[in-house]
Amino acid sequence: LARFEEGRASVTYHLGYATLRRPDRKRGLFVTGTDTDVGKTVVAACLARALGADYWKPVQTGTATDPGDTATVARLAGVRTHPPAYEFSEPLSPHAAAKLEGAEVRLAGIRLPSADRPLVVEGAGGVCVPLSGDSLMVDLIEQLGLPVVVAARSTLGTINHTLLTLRALRDRGIDVVGVVMNGPPSPSNREAIERYGKVRVLAEIPWTDDLTPQWVAEQARRFDRALLS
Repeated sequence: LARFEEGRASVTYHLGYATLRRPDRKRGLFVTGTDTDVGKTVVAACLARALGADYWKPVQTGTATDPGDTATVARLAGVRTHPPAYEFSEPLSPHAAAKLEGAEVRLAGIRLPSADRPLVVEGAGGVCVPLSGDSLMVDLIEQLGLPVVVAARSTLGTINHTLLTLRALRDRGIDVVGVVMNGPPSPSNREAIERYGKVRVLAEIPWTDDLTPQWVAEQARRFDRALLS
């Protein structure tokens, strides 16, 4: 300050520019998981039913042995669905399944389908699953711009997997709505995820061998429509 007052100091200004966007939850939600087979499709079906939303899975693999998650959600939730942007036969990660068919997942070609209601979008695997040689699932999540619900197991190991998933999303500035825990109730795991992850556990959904539309409707009542506010 003394140098400024004496006229012997100078200053240089560096200007930074940024576009800040607040995700609009009324457009819908993206359901990702901490791993494969953690219940993402069940969570997506329950959310779509609870919110009266459409359903879309951009990239589907394993169609050679399974009808696919789109058909499953249509049956369980009774909601309108949109066809995947990419479908591959083998039950592998998208980049590997595409390679076997001489194809490649291109992010530039994936856009949200037109819908007159909220859209529940389900990813494949977790946030770091490769889609192509130079893109991961988190790149697609960031591109689509929807806030995220994380599907996680309730059992041993879920704390580490869930916290890593939350960090990967937040490092990209992606809005996380909350976590849904699938499996037997675990109060200690829930408390740890909420405490260390600084996130809400939106619901705890039990495993079932009787996956029916009635069961999905019952679980859907666990979700508050205020999720999208």
